[in-house]
Amino acid sequence: MTPGIFEPNRRELLAGLGASLGASASGLIVGGAVPAPTAQLALQARASTLALRPDQPATPIWELAAVSHIGDVRLKRFDSCQVVFRNNLTVPLAPVWYGLNAPDISDQFRGRGPVAPDATETSNISIPNAGTLLADFRLFEDGQKQPARPLPIIVAESSRAVIDREMVVLIEEWRLRPDGTALPPGRDAKDTNALYTINGGTSFELSASVGERLRLRFINGSQRSVLAIKLENHQVQVMALDGQPAEPFPARNGALVLAPGARADAFVDAAASARFLLHDGKEARRIGSLTISGKLERPPLLPPQPLPLNGLPETLDLRGALRFDVALGGPDAGWVRPASFSVKSAPAFRTRPGRTIVLALKNPAPIATVFHLHGHPFRLLDKLDDGWKPYWLDTLAIEPGQTQRIAFAATAPGQWLIESVATDWAAPRLVRWYAVE
Repeated sequence: MTPGIFEPNRRELLAGLGASLGASASGLIVGGAVPAPTAQLALQARASTLALRPDQPATPIWELAAVSHIGDVRLKRFDSCQVVFRNNLTVPLAPVWYGLNAPDISDQFRGRGPVAPDATETSNISIPNAGTLLADFRLFEDGQKQPARPLPIIVAESSRAVIDREMVVLIEEWRLRPDGTALPPGRDAKDTNALYTINGGTSFELSASVGERLRLRFINGSQRSVLAIKLENHQVQVMALDGQPAEPFPARNGALVLAPGARADAFVDAAASARFLLHDGKEARRIGSLTISGKLERPPLLPPQPLPLNGLPETLDLRGALRFDVALGGPDAGWVRPASFSVKSAPAFRTRPGRTIVLALKNPAPIATVFHLHGHPFRLLDKLDDGWKPYWLDTLAIEPGQTQRIAFAATAPGQWLIESVATDWAAPRLVRWYAVE
């Protein structure tokens, strides 16, 4: 397959998989007890560096690091996890979780505040969902002095999938000034160059044997850009989106389209050496390669079976749904920067637990805008509002002037955040809230 085939236009890039950030759980006032911890997770906000340019000094950055784990952070579904967070940076910060969907996450805006510099906070969380999660500082980006790396978190399913190996593929976007320093998001990116990394490197090299089944947990860790990643000459079978199992389906032309913070779990049966290509809506670039080094002595694996479900409702009552219009972005629509947020502001909507909610999300901006719903994954409705796509999302990129409809079951009581950010490096991240009470 030639690179020319991998040229999605803007509409395809945004619509590809519905795009997603990750349903988070940083938006809730809660009560109730959490079971005694069965797992420990020590997190640290700290300064670091990243080698982004050859033959030049490493670039200063910030990062959210798991100092309690060597390699990937792996937890188990139904764990009760004690999280110890240490802030070694100069501004108040707290981890924001995407994909957790737990009703006992501490709200960093309406409950207790973020953790002060040189301070430590301990909290307990429950983990009801398996899947690929993400934690980062994006809701605190107004105060960041450096761009910050997110932290992928893997929560294992109750039964193991039939695979040979799995790997996190974290894609990140950087804006570099002429002096080699990196620009935090939300600032004017004039006179900067875009650069992309995978797992912290400027090239991603993966080796496998012929017939080896790989589970690749793709994460778009960028802050503003909708990205597509493609493995040439392979069928990429999508198994989960935003941490929620999907009805398995092949990615179109082997390409996954992800909004900032989105996650896609894909199975790939290694067949031949191939390139990984990354497309940012303007051009495709080689970002890595798959190298084949032998053949497994066994029969080919059967087609993959769906991943175990996380207990989301099988159907949604669209006829009896409460319906709300939500215009994205701008103070006139009730959106504010996180630093200016107050629970005294009017909510975008209120509902009682157990109701089905349908939101009509309109993007009046001249560029694509990304919507993220905390607390509840949602279904992307068909254009005729008579059904939904066979997967769950928690983030959606919406084209300029377009309206998309989503539906979800309001199962988690509390006060939850929603986010809106335009796909422009200088655009501010904006928030509102909604109540399930």
